Amino acid sequence: MMHLAAFLFTPGSHSAGWRHPEAIPECDMEFAQYVRIAQAAERGKLDTIFFQDTVAVNGSAGLDGVQGFRPTQARQAYLEPTTLLAALATVTKHIGLVATATTTYNEPYNIARRFASIDHISGGRAGWNLVTSQIEDEAGNFGADHHMLHAERYERAEEFYDVVAGLWDSFEDGAMLRDKASGNFIDPSKLHHLNHRGKHFSVRGPLNMARCPQGRPIVTQAGSSDAGMELAARTADLVFTAQSELAEAQAFTSDLKARAARHGRDPAHVKVMPGLMTIIGRTEEEAQAKYRTLQTLLSDANAMRLLARLCGDLDIHSFPPDAPLPPLPPSNAAKARQQHLMDKAKRENLSIIQVARYLGTSLGHQLLVGTPASIADSMAHWVGQGACDGFTLMFPYYPTPLEDFVELVVPELQRRGLFRTEYTGRTLRDHLGLPVPANRHSR
Repeated sequence: MMHLAAFLFTPGSHSAGWRHPEAIPECDMEFAQYVRIAQAAERGKLDTIFFQDTVAVNGSAGLDGVQGFRPTQARQAYLEPTTLLAALATVTKHIGLVATATTTYNEPYNIARRFASIDHISGGRAGWNLVTSQIEDEAGNFGADHHMLHAERYERAEEFYDVVAGLWDSFEDGAMLRDKASGNFIDPSKLHHLNHRGKHFSVRGPLNMARCPQGRPIVTQAGSSDAGMELAARTADLVFTAQSELAEAQAFTSDLKARAARHGRDPAHVKVMPGLMTIIGRTEEEAQAKYRTLQTLLSDANAMRLLARLCGDLDIHSFPPDAPLPPLPPSNAAKARQQHLMDKAKRENLSIIQVARYLGTSLGHQLLVGTPASIADSMAHWVGQGACDGFTLMFPYYPTPLEDFVELVVPELQRRGLFRTEYTGRTLRDHLGLPVPANRHSR
């Protein structure tokens, strides 16, 4: 059985998808549209929905050489995702609820409390996507003149996770007595201080939150650099990554699970789910026509702006667009995504503009254009060949492409016995086949 998550990058993961005649671009701010999308994903019996977050307007600091705001670029304003998860928990029953919260511009106590609250509100469906901010524009919103360096961001993230995980174990099961007869509200022997003192954080604890329905929320990780993979191997239950080639995906999954084993973890408990954008037609001709329509909406100028952010201090606009992609200097943003683009350009002999349009079409993730059967064939092949445990589904715009996947591809996967026909558990850990972690204080 493969696992499926819906990556809700509103108003769409295709850079010009919001312009499509069917698109509802207001879905980035309208709660009613989020309800529609989440409930459609739940009808499809998907494991979870998954929200990205950035704590800045992209490009607002002009750090990538593009000065000023970008009137043609979507995803500049959207609802804060943990608040959104709490609201969506009340209008869904089964589907998991995952959101990004950066370790670079947050504090561990607040994050531990926030996601534990969502886990209680949802009855055990919460997940925290642990990231180190890659968007350099964020720094100026938190009193910093410069974005923290990549290595330091990951060092901070390692300690941040340790604090959050420790706080989630503050209350053992059974600590909340609420015994009216004796007058004892808690059992103090089952309530624990953390007393953490490290390089980046000093946190006493305990968290003022009873033990979560899942023991603790699941942790996801989206970094694919060496530092990101090491953090994921130690901490993550679900890994969202970007691979567009089977062999590349097989190597990543094999490496990550071997690292998890070296950390004393069961590799089967780390679910690798690369991004996958689908453009679905009832016939191949219909699917290709949909793809061509989307591509006519994507301008070269917009695609180049996306690429510029990943080029470090290199002015990519100074090169002819039909020239080969030059070696890119190290970036302090998304190192793994930058390397992915360079590797793909070299492997496929792509020009600069071809790389930019690839990035603008699917954010650098795998793209499948075809019928429900052909898409299911490819998905089944990847899972069967050990390239992944499932997929994080991406959509060019909302809500129709997600609804098409639920109505057309999910039944095809179910018919082949590759995906659930009903939810059989109550929590997100149940959906993913993950055990409840033991509380470190339990005797």
